[in-house]
Amino acid sequence: MENSVAVWLQYDELLFYAACVSHCWSMCLCACVCLQGRVFRRRVAGGGMRLGSSWRWQLSRAMRLALRLRRLCRPQEGGGWVGVRLSAAWRYGKLLLRSLYYNSLTNSDTLLDCAFEPVYWIVDNFTRWFGVVFVCLVVLLTSSVVIIVYLFVLPTIFSSYPAHWIAWHLCCGHWLLILVVFHYYKATTTSPGHPPKDKRDVPSVSICKKCITPKPPRTHHCSICSLCVLKMDHHCPWLNNCVGHLNHRYFFSFCLYMTLGCVYCSISSRNLFLDAYSAIETSFQTPPPDLSPRESVGHKCIIFLWVLTSSVAVALGGLTLWHAKLISRGETSVERHINCKEARRLQSNGKVFRNPYHHGRLNNWKLFFGVETRSHWLTRVLLPSSHPPSGDGLMWDRPSTSSDPMAI
Repeated sequence: MENSVAVWLQYDELLFYAACVSHCWSMCLCACVCLQGRVFRRRVAGGGMRLGSSWRWQLSRAMRLALRLRRLCRPQEGGGWVGVRLSAAWRYGKLLLRSLYYNSLTNSDTLLDCAFEPVYWIVDNFTRWFGVVFVCLVVLLTSSVVIIVYLFVLPTIFSSYPAHWIAWHLCCGHWLLILVVFHYYKATTTSPGHPPKDKRDVPSVSICKKCITPKPPRTHHCSICSLCVLKMDHHCPWLNNCVGHLNHRYFFSFCLYMTLGCVYCSISSRNLFLDAYSAIETSFQTPPPDLSPRESVGHKCIIFLWVLTSSVAVALGGLTLWHAKLISRGETSVERHINCKEARRLQSNGKVFRNPYHHGRLNNWKLFFGVETRSHWLTRVLLPSSHPPSGDGLMWDRPSTSSDPMAI
């Protein structure tokens, strides 16, 4: 491990030295070009040298310098190695560079962070304004889907489906619609939870470098909101809000029921989509079929509905599965990144990482949804509920199975 670290540090040093040398060489080259122009103009004015032979003079000068350097590196009679002096001068110059510019903590990750610093600045300063646009976009698209379903899908269901299927579509569709609207409103308007600033006895594991306040466990700073968030998962631009301890359940429920609603709309309108697509294809024939304006608009709306709901179901379904996997492990998106690094570090030391907030898959889901009895699966999961999450977000229960909760 130490050898790999040393090799990595040498690699970073070589990158740093190469950048310094290239920078110095470019500066010297610019100076030589400027001076060369003046010298050649003087020589040409005095008739001492022609401009066409400038490259020959530069080549001969470089060859003479290379020969002199080679002679200096040869051993002298009665004296030591002159190359030792050159190596000492090189070590001294390297020491000067390291003392002025080099940092032992610098690595490729730091260089990438510096390169992407303008991107981070744009995200931090403009995402909060983009969030308003994204929220308006979600409301607009959801409203358009609901209007198309009421105008074109439900009339078809009423006219061609039996009574029990009509009742099922009415109950299922409106149940999903109520849950989507409720959870999106709560996820957008509910604060994710922040550490109290007026209390001094708040349990903390570190100090926030930006807020200069104690950070409780599982708390992270959001650069977009400029606040520390309890059990922060991420900042969602589609909510224009952070996802944290108090609104994490609303966010996941919205993703889940929105995915189910899109799947329901996509399956329900599949036959209508095929008919509308065939009708639009025949409209390019000569002569075109005789369609009323309402039928033409209805076909285009059905195609828009099916394409939108199918694409959202695939994209949002993948995101929902990812968050379901994190919830089963008792992690957030931020903790997943941190735990992966910690697992690699402990693996190099012959240890196995164990998440200190993992209580088992079923218990993790119960804690996440706030389920305490069997009836809560109906009243708190399948029906709209504004009950608070388990705990205060400042202190967390850990399963005590070993002396070191991070490694076994």
